[in-house]
Amino acid sequence: MTSASILSLIGNTPLVEITQLDTGLCRLFVKLENQNLGGSIKDRVALSMIEAAEQSGQLKPGGTIVEATAGNTGLGLALVAGRKGYRTVLIVPDKMSREKVLNLQALGAEVILTRSDVSKGHPDYYQDKARRVAQSIPSAFYIDQFSNPANPAAHEKTTGPEIWRQLEEKVDAVVVGVGSSGTLTGLSRFFARVSPQTEFVLADPVGSILADYVETGAFGSAGSWLVEGIGEDFVPPQFDGSSIKRSYRISDKESFETGRALLLAEGLFAGASSGTLLAAALRYCREQTTPKRVVTFIGDSGNKYLSKMYNDHWMIDQGMIENAKTGNLADLIGRPHASGATLIADPDEPLSQAWQRMRSNDVSQLPVLENGEIVGIIDEWDLLLSVHGEPQQFAMPVRAAMTSQVTTLVPDASVRDLLQVFNDEKIAVIADKTCFYGLITQSDLLAFWRKKFVSGAGA
Repeated sequence: MTSASILSLIGNTPLVEITQLDTGLCRLFVKLENQNLGGSIKDRVALSMIEAAEQSGQLKPGGTIVEATAGNTGLGLALVAGRKGYRTVLIVPDKMSREKVLNLQALGAEVILTRSDVSKGHPDYYQDKARRVAQSIPSAFYIDQFSNPANPAAHEKTTGPEIWRQLEEKVDAVVVGVGSSGTLTGLSRFFARVSPQTEFVLADPVGSILADYVETGAFGSAGSWLVEGIGEDFVPPQFDGSSIKRSYRISDKESFETGRALLLAEGLFAGASSGTLLAAALRYCREQTTPKRVVTFIGDSGNKYLSKMYNDHWMIDQGMIENAKTGNLADLIGRPHASGATLIADPDEPLSQAWQRMRSNDVSQLPVLENGEIVGIIDEWDLLLSVHGEPQQFAMPVRAAMTSQVTTLVPDASVRDLLQVFNDEKIAVIADKTCFYGLITQSDLLAFWRKKFVSGAGA
């Protein structure tokens, strides 16, 4: 069947049951919002808010949409706006995944990155900055998902009725996260009419203030978290927590691990916030003493987080995956050779191949190994000196350009020795007479110190 409008592919997403994870006495269902046209649940609210602005006259032909977003609302807005001929300017926190930024730019949106370590009221806070940007652009409309009534209306009118129909009007609990609060508030309104006994369960990242607010009516200072799109450091204007019966605080580590487990167990490729929701849903289900029918959401796809939660190196840097500890410099190696993670060059391959490997993996140097032994280092400076404006030189073998005088450190060397290597503008090669262990970059050392700082701060 053909569709008259591509935008008609937003909504009416499938709902499937989780069968390979322990759900206790309950049946747990997930609504696949990653099957929306733009790949997330936010497509619904983007379409709803833009159409409401058109109908009210706030958004006129050729106008500009400005919004503060952690990513998916922006993607939905850029998608819908592009189909309708509007310019889109998005202010996003700098913790947003690279995939989301590239996706936004591919859709034609103008992206302005701002700090993610500041709270509401700071001039660089993404919502405050978005308001200023909107005021500086003639005929711009600040869509403001946090206060826009068309946001919860999208879920009240579409998402809720779909769930109710798909679960044959038997829904005991709904597990939600809160960013702008549109999903919670809209679904609460719908279920208050058709099934007042349906419980709502809040999945909140550790560091967010919302679980505290729901449970006590008060909150302190917010912390920080890596999960994108849910959790807040303030109470959203349209937040309605009256239907929430249980709250769960889910750590970044549990969110990422649960999301990755979902892919392995069920074949569902979900984003980070979906891991938070699923972790809370599983906890809730396992606590029940009577069977219940529970639903939660796959809010977006894991393909937006390949450089983060599905990247083992990023997970290690964030302390989410722990390598075996040796108590020496080998613990600082970001890509241990023994695990097959080290990117290497062969001395007889052309420089073009080595350069492409550096570029595609975002590194600036490669160890050169021959018969398992390190024989040199090739870095960007070596390439510059060798090519020197003559592109045909890319055909040279790595052996001809590499630095063969390699200073190595044994694993038991000190951090002071390591810093001296960096001070001499050299690359830290960790090896002994029997084994090459890997490289330590300045970034690896900083990541190691940051993990110690974060673990100490949380102690």
